[in-house]
Amino acid sequence: MLDLTHLNENNEAHMVDISGKASTSRTARASGVINMSPQAIGILADNAAQKGDVLGVARVAAIQATKQTGFLIPLCHPISLTHVRVDFDVDVELARVKATVTATTEGQTGVEMEALTGVNIALLTIYDMMKAIDKSMTITQIHLEEKTGGKSGNFLFNNDFENIDY
Repeated sequence: MLDLTHLNENNEAHMVDISGKASTSRTARASGVINMSPQAIGILADNAAQKGDVLGVARVAAIQATKQTGFLIPLCHPISLTHVRVDFDVDVELARVKATVTATTEGQTGVEMEALTGVNIALLTIYDMMKAIDKSMTITQIHLEEKTGGKSGNFLFNNDFENIDY
């Protein structure tokens, strides 16, 4: 049977007790993509959206989201982040934006959920600011790319799944 840490001996959901865990440096990087029409990506790339600097606002939204993760996801611990980096790769040819969020902490629990939450909110913010131009945008490929530190060790995503094309 799998050892699911968020279940107690009665199979009830609970917040994991991290009080005995060592404080270590932990980093997580996650990414995702928003696909849009050629018209929309052109406007975004030219920074000509009527609502303003789409990627600038999405960057701030992602940072805010990472800091709120413990309040949004019921069993997540609120943690003190030491650094958050948000990067965007605008690909005009493929009409998409890739958002990458890297979160870092010195603590007793990891930052995977913070990085993943930041990516989701960055992409949703782009959608919100561009929906007047293209309501058919799709948000895809959200995943943890890498994590370091902690008891479970390091993780590096591999895309060997035959049904996933990252």
